[in-house]
Amino acid sequence: MASVSERVTSVGRRKTANARVILTPGQGNITVNKRDFEDYFVWDTTRGYIKQPLSISGVSDQYDIQAKVQGGGLSGQAGALRHAIARALVKTDDELKSVLKESGMLTRDARMKERKKYGQPGSRKKPQFSKR
Repeated sequence: MASVSERVTSVGRRKTANARVILTPGQGNITVNKRDFEDYFVWDTTRGYIKQPLSISGVSDQYDIQAKVQGGGLSGQAGALRHAIARALVKTDDELKSVLKESGMLTRDARMKERKKYGQPGSRKKPQFSKR
């Protein structure tokens, strides 16, 4: 268990996106790729999704978060960031593990895009069938 005065790092993943998070004691400021959190994630629903681990554990204004996200799109990056924040919070306080695990935030979402197969225009779509 890490002390509150230390900085804690963790990694989260979703689809093809990776997020690295540094959690330090502070006032609740979130920086993503050296930009303000509200500027990077413009939708309120996405921001609420990312802040879920903080609000469930009740520490939304106790930590500053510096994040670096790479790969994927905005929704994949949001999922990776949520996963990384949840994992960092568990490193700060072991008692939060049961709450975050129960809400599914510590589980890596393993759903990936299905690969395209040869002879087909996509992963599932087939060429039009011709009887004659």
